[in-house]
Amino acid sequence: MLINVYKVPVDKVSQTYLPPIITFVTDIMVKPSEKSVFQYLRIFIELIIRLQVLQAIVIQSKRLVMIQLGKLNQLEVLKEVDFGMYLDGGEDEILLPQKYIPEKTQVGDLLSVFIYRDSEDRLIATTQQPLAYVGDLAYLKVVDTNQYGVFLDWGLLKDLFVPFSEQNKKMVVGNYYVVKVIIDEQTDRIIASARIERFLKYIPEGLVENQAVELLPFEYTDLGVKTVINGEFLGVLYHNEVFKPVPLGAPIKGYIKKLRSDQKVDVSLTKSGYEEVLDSKEELWKKLNEYKGYLPLTDKSEPEAIYALVQMSKKNFKKAVGGLFKERKITLQEDGIYLLSDE
Repeated sequence: MLINVYKVPVDKVSQTYLPPIITFVTDIMVKPSEKSVFQYLRIFIELIIRLQVLQAIVIQSKRLVMIQLGKLNQLEVLKEVDFGMYLDGGEDEILLPQKYIPEKTQVGDLLSVFIYRDSEDRLIATTQQPLAYVGDLAYLKVVDTNQYGVFLDWGLLKDLFVPFSEQNKKMVVGNYYVVKVIIDEQTDRIIASARIERFLKYIPEGLVENQAVELLPFEYTDLGVKTVINGEFLGVLYHNEVFKPVPLGAPIKGYIKKLRSDQKVDVSLTKSGYEEVLDSKEELWKKLNEYKGYLPLTDKSEPEAIYALVQMSKKNFKKAVGGLFKERKITLQEDGIYLLSDE
C-alpha cells in the first residue's frame, strides 16, 4: 500500500522561473537607464513573487517517496531526537525508535526499514525484519488471544493480529497456522487471515497436466491436503497420493495431476503416466547400484519403508520393479531385490 507519492521535476522549475530572474538582473546591470522607476518596481515585485513560488516548489521537490506499509522501505534520516530518529516519509516524518537505530547512523543516511502502525495508528519504522511481509503466506505460531481474535509471533515486538472474522476455525494458542499477511481495509493496519482460499484464483490459467509446480500445504481435510499452487491457485493432494509426511507450511515440489471440468485442480507428488514409470525405473536402478545391488524391499513392504529407501510411492515402486524385471535387470527374492550382473 502506497502511503504517499509526491515529486516535482526540478529541471522544469529551473526552466520556468530562472530565465526571468536572470533577465531582470541583466537589465539592471546592462541597461539601467532604459526603464522607469515604476517599471523596475513592477519587475522587482514580480521577481519577489517568482522567488517565493520557486522556494515553495523546491521545498516540495524532494525525491520520490513511496511509503509501503508492511514492506521494506529505503528512507533518509532527517533528524535525531532523544528517543530515536525521524525518517523522511514524504509529507510525514516517521519515527525510528532508539533501540532499532544501527550504530554510527547519521542524519542524511539511507536506512532499510519495515513500516507498520503502532497501537495509536502512527506509522513506525523498525530495522527488524518480520517473518513475512504484506502479501506473503507464512506458517506462524499463535502466542496470545483476546476477545477479538488471536496474535501470532512474526518476529517483531508487536505481534500480528488475526481477528475472528479471518479464521476458518478457532485458532489455539501454541499451534501453528498458514496465514496470509494483508492490510485491513477498515483500519489500515497489518493483520493476518487464515481464510487462504479467498485469496486464490479459481480459474487455473497457465497450468497443464504433469507440469512441475511448487505446493504449499495449508490445511488437512478428510479427502487429503489443500495446497496453494505456485502461490496463486488452489489444489488438492488426495490421501492416496500421499506416501510421505506432508507438513503444513513447508513448500514441496509437486505436479499437476488433473485439471478438472469444475475448474478444480488435483495435484500429485510424482509425475503421472509413462514418463512417471521411466523416472521411477531410473531412480530404482540408481538406488540398487548405490546399495551394492541389493534392496531389502518387496511388494509386501510398507509404503513408509519404501519411501524411506527409494523416495517413491508404493504404486510407483511396483511399476518400476515390474519394468526392471521385464528387462531382466533384477531378480526378486523373498528378502528383497537383487541386481543382475551384465554377464
